[in-house]
Amino acid sequence: MKMKTRLITQAAIIAAIYVVLVLVFKPIGFGEIQVRIAEALTILPYFTPAAIPGVTIGCLLGNLLGGANIIDIIFGSLATLIGAVFSYLLRRQKYLVPLPPIIANILIIPWILRYAYGLPFTIPFLMLTVGFGEVISCGLLGLLLLFTLQKYKHVLFNASY
Repeated sequence: MKMKTRLITQAAIIAAIYVVLVLVFKPIGFGEIQVRIAEALTILPYFTPAAIPGVTIGCLLGNLLGGANIIDIIFGSLATLIGAVFSYLLRRQKYLVPLPPIIANILIIPWILRYAYGLPFTIPFLMLTVGFGEVISCGLLGLLLLFTLQKYKHVLFNASY
């Protein structure tokens, strides 16, 4: 029971932080060129499985509160869920952990931007712009976060899974 409570608490905290980051950095987190700072949290499945529902719910709430289209709320959250699950599966390969959210967002978000928001750009162009933002948020900031949290993982996550 103690472990279940810890995981639920971790998921809730991660979701809350994700939402705050989405809303604080909203001007650069939406649109055809987006650097969603909150996406750096998608490396957290490396430390705890609680991050999977945490970032997914955080994305869903962040999109909802940020005024996103319902298609974006659903499929953007799905992209985050897919990225988080595969990041968790790659947790033994530290440097590969940011790749799943980058790839999931490159493959899903451009379609949302094109068809839910009617952006006039081609899918390949949107893949490039979304990919650029994801490499910054997940790749650079995410890995920086991973290496910073690595020093404190036993305190923050009580890594005994």
